[in-house]
Amino acid sequence: MTTTANHHLSPAFPGRAPWGTANKLRAWQQGAMDKYIQEQPRDFLAVATPGAGKTTFALTLASWLLHHHVVQQVTVVAPTEHLKKQWAEAAARVGIKLDPEYSAGPVSREYHGVAVTYAGVGVRPMLHRNRCEQRKTLVILDEIHHAGDSKSWGEACLEAFDPATRRLALTGTPFRSDTNPIPFVTYEEGNDGIRRSSADYTYGYGNALGDGVVRPVIFLSYSGNMRWRTKAGDEIEARLGEPMTKDAISQAWRTALDPRGEWMPNVLAAADRRLSEVRKAIPDAGGLVIASDQEQARAYAKLLRKITGDGPTVVLSDETAASQRIDEFSQSDSRWMVAVRMVSEGVDVPRLAVGVYATTVSTPLFFAQAVGRFVRSRRRGETASVFLPTIPTLLGFANEMEVERDHVLDKPKKEGEDNPYAEEDKLLQEAERQQDEDTGEQDQLSFEALESDAVFDRVLYDGAEFGMQAHPGSEEEQDYLGIPGLLEPDQVQMLLQRRQSRQIAHSRKKPDEEADLLELPADRRPVVSHKELLALRKELNGLVGAYVHQSGKPHGVIHTELRRVCGGPPSAEATAGQIRERIKKVREWATRMR
Repeated sequence: MTTTANHHLSPAFPGRAPWGTANKLRAWQQGAMDKYIQEQPRDFLAVATPGAGKTTFALTLASWLLHHHVVQQVTVVAPTEHLKKQWAEAAARVGIKLDPEYSAGPVSREYHGVAVTYAGVGVRPMLHRNRCEQRKTLVILDEIHHAGDSKSWGEACLEAFDPATRRLALTGTPFRSDTNPIPFVTYEEGNDGIRRSSADYTYGYGNALGDGVVRPVIFLSYSGNMRWRTKAGDEIEARLGEPMTKDAISQAWRTALDPRGEWMPNVLAAADRRLSEVRKAIPDAGGLVIASDQEQARAYAKLLRKITGDGPTVVLSDETAASQRIDEFSQSDSRWMVAVRMVSEGVDVPRLAVGVYATTVSTPLFFAQAVGRFVRSRRRGETASVFLPTIPTLLGFANEMEVERDHVLDKPKKEGEDNPYAEEDKLLQEAERQQDEDTGEQDQLSFEALESDAVFDRVLYDGAEFGMQAHPGSEEEQDYLGIPGLLEPDQVQMLLQRRQSRQIAHSRKKPDEEADLLELPADRRPVVSHKELLALRKELNGLVGAYVHQSGKPHGVIHTELRRVCGGPPSAEATAGQIRERIKKVREWATRMR
């Protein structure tokens, strides 16, 4: 079959061509092409950071192989239905026709091949094996790390595409949190005896940032006080970011993401203010909220409607209607989209510039893929902003954006030592995997979120941290939300340093009675007996609990109303006098209810 496919695709600047369809190769794409053409390997793994142009490279290579009759047809395997269709559309624009609706039987002669999902291959591996045996086939395995999502998918890929003439594996994140081998990936043993994935060509985030191919990412971290009730009936109060047990971190995190508290509304409002600032320079810039499940996604959408006055685009599943909504959002200039986490990886919308990480997934793989939604650059100077809770694991990922990872196939083990707990480890991994896939319904039985509030904590950029804590809506917070949307990376660094210096100087000049307690140096904060504060907080929580039964209102609503009426910060930061005022007020309310 002949092809009229173009052989070169577009640079990032000054504009961005449709997904995977440009007329000039970037330096890394040309380098990868040169290496492939010189070596002519059967298997080739290209690792390129999200947003760098893996699709462009793959379609250029497919075009070359078809043109030189090395292969006769192409099969693209993608993680989701939406991405499968995106591949077919991108390929069509360069003259390669792929059937995205293929399910069985022969392919029409008008097509150069098919686009399918890993799940589809898992159902009918022999169908695809027969196609590879009948004609010389190039198989493009997009986001190849997904082939290790389940043992059956990996085995199906091996069975289906073992006879393929050429295999091109693509990924922006060539690592997994488990030790499931990724099909058709070479693993090399290091000096420590551990086998790690080996890429044929790598183009990391650091290189892409230096070349201006991707946007620099500003992470805005928010802390706050969380209060929840355990299964045993105990009420726990903790602050995000403070040292605590793994279980406590998990429950505090989920309390923060509860749409009924104050943390999410405040963070969404801050993210929307940031988006407004970015849109001054990039008028069509959009935002994406990544939610844990469908229920929370709908709740966040309602909050955004209250904040902005407009209803956001909501994507809840990987279906045809969802693909249409993503496409419509991509072509529009509307402000916000909300997507559940399993769908978010398929959201490829170049105008996304602001994100809210509102899920409890804490794997480096998912975090990297999530941040990848916002780094696709269209013009030089664009920046990305991602809002996230002050969770140590996430802050670590944010600080390691430029670290290049490989998939580790083996667990470190002392020489000659067998692992007597192998079976237990396997069960634990399975339990953790199931928890990752959980929609949150099971955990709702083990705790109840009672109250949350948000505090601007810090900015993370290029491995450094900036800023001091400040309440939402404060001038100090706005200093960071108001950073221009078009800046060179070194200008971002300089502005952050200036704002931090100004914030510190401003804090020192404020009279004690005007200063936010969060900003006061330790030696200027009022000395109060810790025992007295604990007793007052306990008394306040007890009175609020009693008033819950009288009024029928949730704990969080009552605490919020007390803060609105009496003023002051959350109870964990309030002075003894402020807590006494709230105790007095809730007693007044209770008396009126009798």
